[in-house]
Amino acid sequence: MATHRKHLVRDFNRYITCSICRGYLIKPTAVTECLHTFCKSCIVQHFEESNECPECGIQVHETNPLEMLRLDKTLEEIIFKLVPGLREKEEQQESEFWRKNKIKSNGEDGPRAKKSRLSDEEDDDGKAGDYHRSDPQIAICLDCLRNNGQSGESIVKGLMKKFIRCSTRVTVGTIKKFLCVKLKLPSSYELDVLCNGEIMGKDHTLEFIYRTRWRLQGDSAYPMVLEYRPRIDFG
Repeated sequence: MATHRKHLVRDFNRYITCSICRGYLIKPTAVTECLHTFCKSCIVQHFEESNECPECGIQVHETNPLEMLRLDKTLEEIIFKLVPGLREKEEQQESEFWRKNKIKSNGEDGPRAKKSRLSDEEDDDGKAGDYHRSDPQIAICLDCLRNNGQSGESIVKGLMKKFIRCSTRVTVGTIKKFLCVKLKLPSSYELDVLCNGEIMGKDHTLEFIYRTRWRLQGDSAYPMVLEYRPRIDFG
């Protein structure tokens, strides 16, 4: 059985490895324009320098190629099943990262982050659901980005309570839904979420943004600040 699995992994290696780092795909992320797949961190770092696919050279997007990335959860599960111990190794490295960076769940390193669930649903017995509470937690500040004269600014307001605490695995897409609920916007309303002035893709997790976009500069730089605004269509 073990020998069969080794042969199977070898046969599939070219489909489950990243052409950028040459390792197994971690958080496999596909470019929607050409469907080539890479590690999420690898392709995002590549797009910091180029807007072309590193595999085929196609121009992914003129201004913001990160919008053309999609996580492939199905492929991720297949890889974890094919490669024994890979899931555990990644989870261990993730835990070590957050432990080293001392991300405290109570937000004591900055403005006190009040609990705010990304859903108002509760179990029938009155107890709240899991909400990824076993995950590493992070405090964030959601600021309304104001730009005089911008279309839609009149209905996109600042939050009364802009500090929240949530799982590091929450995605930008979920943050957008949360904002629409809190601001009483239509669920289809389009928002941009930015970190350090850069628009974040909807599949980016808070963990990923913290690692690759947010730059801590002492205690005063905590919590991580995300800005939101009506979506701007660059054509």
